[in-house]
Amino acid sequence: MFKKSMIAAVVLAVAPQMVWAHAHGGTSTPAKDAVVRSAPASVTLTLTEGLEGAFSSMTLVDAAGKVVPTGKSALAPNDNKTLVLPIGKDLPAGAYTVKWQALSQDGHKTQGTWSFTIKP
Repeated sequence: MFKKSMIAAVVLAVAPQMVWAHAHGGTSTPAKDAVVRSAPASVTLTLTEGLEGAFSSMTLVDAAGKVVPTGKSALAPNDNKTLVLPIGKDLPAGAYTVKWQALSQDGHKTQGTWSFTIKP
């Protein structure tokens, strides 16, 4: 019985560290579920860990599920935790979803989405 409880204690102590060993989505601009009056010049996502820029990206999808043509996403200058996706043009009013995937510098892959709406 002692052996099982020791194993359980070790697993519980290590598990939170294992969960946070990945780059998780943090703050975004526009914020999740934001309603904005005009199209942003770019969208940004700051993650919890440094990223490998060549293997991390974002895409923008409209309400019909169609990929919106944008500039190429990249790491922000002097910030290896922030991805930037330049929009490069005015977007019409509507709902948009940002899809992201990231490879953290420790080799873990994560992905996610968030949405925002443009209402003039």
